[in-house]
Amino acid sequence: MTMTTMTIVDPTLPPLERGPVPAALKRFIWDIQSMVELADSEREILVIGRDLMARLVASDDWLPETFAIASPGGGAQFQLYSDGLERFTVVSTILSGGAGLLIERPSIWEIRGVLRGAVVEEPCDAHAKGAGRSLPPRSVETRASGKGDRLRLSNALPDQLSISIHVYGGEIGKLSRRALKQDGQAEEQPLGYANGENAPPYDILTIQTEIRD
Repeated sequence: MTMTTMTIVDPTLPPLERGPVPAALKRFIWDIQSMVELADSEREILVIGRDLMARLVASDDWLPETFAIASPGGGAQFQLYSDGLERFTVVSTILSGGAGLLIERPSIWEIRGVLRGAVVEEPCDAHAKGAGRSLPPRSVETRASGKGDRLRLSNALPDQLSISIHVYGGEIGKLSRRALKQDGQAEEQPLGYANGENAPPYDILTIQTEIRD
């Protein structure tokens, strides 16, 4: 696996531009779109999607830097792909050293892979059994649709960036996802996508170029 080093971007510098869609992400999006269109059931989506995600996170050199910007002591989510029909969305979650996000997950299916670092997943339900789980690089998790819940995603590493990639079975941009303060309390305002003006999500027009295997 190719490892890359990500630094915190100086906010006084000009914002990074998105650039063309990386080949690995383009292939992944096309495959996810075909899967969503052709799958006979949600179970089939999760089974096939797990394999597609495992292939994507096996390499750590494709994520554009503008979608992997760390905020000191904090976390952020960037929308990587916006489906015009809102059948799914692809998101990157960026956690600086020791940071966390409190995510209010919708009642739709999800496929998540850890691209870099290590992420701790902890249910916020007081009745949930067991402690948090640490997910290493290249690990992949799936979640079927059902009742929504709240999940705490934290960086298991105190001094390194951790990144996970998510595919949700719908557009989650308007749903509430809250950042955590240093004391572990949730911010009052919902966390929106962190995309800047120079880095909108990719869409069907930006990926309509030839794919070569």
